[in-house]
Amino acid sequence: MKKSSRLLIFFLSLIGILFLSKNILTKNPSLLSSSKPLKLYWFIPDGMRADPEQFNIYQWAEEGKLPNIKKLMDRGSYGFSQPTFPSHTPTNFASLLTGTLPEVHGVDDGPMHVEDRPLNKVAIGGFRSTARKVPAIWETLEDQGEEVALISLPGSTPPEIEKGVVLRGRWGSWGADFHALNFETKADSAQRVKQGRGSRLFFFGPQLTSYIDASSVNGWENAPESFSEPMETAMSGWGSNVYAYIYDSTDDGVVNYNHVAFSLDKKEIFSDLSQGEWGDWQEITLKWKTEDDVIDVKSDVRATVIKLDDDGFFRMRLFYNNLNEHITYPGSASDKIVSDIGPMMDFVDNFPPQLIYYPEDKQTFLDEAWLTFDWHTDVIGSIKKNFNPSVVIHDIYTPNQMLTSRWWMGYLDKNSSNYGKVSEVERTQLWSEVNEMYQRLDKMIGEIMDNADEDTYIVLSSDHGAVPLERWVNLNNFFAQKGWLKFTINQETGEPVIDWENSTVIYLKMAHVYINPSGLAGNYQRSSGDDYEQLREEVRQALIALEDSNGAKPVVEVVNWEDAQEFMNLDPTRVGDLVIANKPGYGWNEEMTADKALFSQPLKTGYKQAIDPNVKGMWTPFIIAGPGIKEDNYLGEKPITHIDQYPTIMHALEKEIPDFVQGKQIQIFK
Repeated sequence: MKKSSRLLIFFLSLIGILFLSKNILTKNPSLLSSSKPLKLYWFIPDGMRADPEQFNIYQWAEEGKLPNIKKLMDRGSYGFSQPTFPSHTPTNFASLLTGTLPEVHGVDDGPMHVEDRPLNKVAIGGFRSTARKVPAIWETLEDQGEEVALISLPGSTPPEIEKGVVLRGRWGSWGADFHALNFETKADSAQRVKQGRGSRLFFFGPQLTSYIDASSVNGWENAPESFSEPMETAMSGWGSNVYAYIYDSTDDGVVNYNHVAFSLDKKEIFSDLSQGEWGDWQEITLKWKTEDDVIDVKSDVRATVIKLDDDGFFRMRLFYNNLNEHITYPGSASDKIVSDIGPMMDFVDNFPPQLIYYPEDKQTFLDEAWLTFDWHTDVIGSIKKNFNPSVVIHDIYTPNQMLTSRWWMGYLDKNSSNYGKVSEVERTQLWSEVNEMYQRLDKMIGEIMDNADEDTYIVLSSDHGAVPLERWVNLNNFFAQKGWLKFTINQETGEPVIDWENSTVIYLKMAHVYINPSGLAGNYQRSSGDDYEQLREEVRQALIALEDSNGAKPVVEVVNWEDAQEFMNLDPTRVGDLVIANKPGYGWNEEMTADKALFSQPLKTGYKQAIDPNVKGMWTPFIIAGPGIKEDNYLGEKPITHIDQYPTIMHALEKEIPDFVQGKQIQIFK
């Protein structure tokens, strides 16, 4: 056969194959769509309140305030979503990312306690991936062929993926995680005692605010000239010192300290700042203490002067790079991201909040908040450029920090008793600051859209909203009044010392009361018998009868542990003997004071823990846009539930939905 004839037959055969393939794909759309992998960018900002009454982001978008959210609305379906009790971060991230309620995924709370473990320590940390009893969506997607990147996501560490990227799983007790630290003049220790355990991460972890005093300078080289006697202090954090040289640059014959120079060795100054200024990043080596060793970690630090009085009183803050090779997976991911966009500033402030004690804290909070938004906006393009994952799940914690801080929620929500305590001019300014936060979220969504293609599903949701906090209910003080809890107060630190052996009742975060008539010392055991039932009923009735001076009752529900699954969808093996829900405006407070006061005035004005998810202020947004999704489709004011988002996203991606999923697909497909 001639060569030309063979070529003709080859091309005719090829045309036939192509025609047949097209015919098969046309008759089988699923085969056509699967020929190009679909992608997902799921953005879950923490604490992004959205409700149809006061934080109606969809109305704000229609008014032109949130243009990128408006584009998503036009391209997709949108409405409100309702969290699950106890309405806070670890529980609701677990629900979003598994499509199940706590009764299945097991994350009833952040700090969880179980039988055979002592109550004075957290037995199971709800922010750890190991706390979940079922796999998160990233494991399932990876098993089905996707490559996933996780950014600042609760429940993502220790890492569970093998092919993708994890950038700092928030509070997962994994890796070298260095939190920002405050340093303040100790003086007479009054502020230290007042803060008590509130100076520690989650009230029981490392110090977040240290109280230290300045002394005469010693050993400084090339120090700035000071017209008052200069002072120095060593700020010790994460195994390394930053030295502060406090001086007066004004030659006016008056003592008025106004500058702080920062150095690692008293020789080279890396920042020289006045009150309210932020310095640049400085390389630093920190110490990471593991169970077996102390490891040097290359990191970065930047300083700010929160407050500096004329007499030398100082309040300063060191912010440490939140990324390093020991808190990313793979370890090399840290260098790639930091080299590309700079050290990570993950979120503003801490938990419990530290930037709520002085008026100057507010501006530091805002400055830090916007810096964290800058980083999280930049990482959107960087994660694509450096790793090109098919799925990104991304959280930023700053919205929660703002809406539960001291400065905003109590004066913006009309349901707050603090609402009338500011003028309309002041309220306008506060709304302006909160609106800027939402606009920065909107900017992030714009960046996500710019880095997405037409096959990318973009989803916006959140774990919970926030409502006003007006009164702490100091339950442990109450139990002490009743004689059920025995404690003393450390006079130097203000921290309680609990007599576990002679205590029979205690409240532990966020919604649990533990009871044992034989005492709470040693490994906790669920009690039983007549004495137990009698004491538990006494505690229940005492809680129900609690009444504020205005006649308001803070308790809205008290449930026995054995009924927690039926009435609250909780895992009964990880709850207290009683589970309690509070009325909006009130918050359960675990802390104890010498005066044993039952009610107290909190500094912060926003809250979310242990509040009924039906309260509209607890609701969040849900928007999904992408191929096959109904466009400009408003789901109405009735919220969906968080657990319905997972199966809806999996269906959109044409992925197999695991049998354990409890949620139902939302009817948003064309």
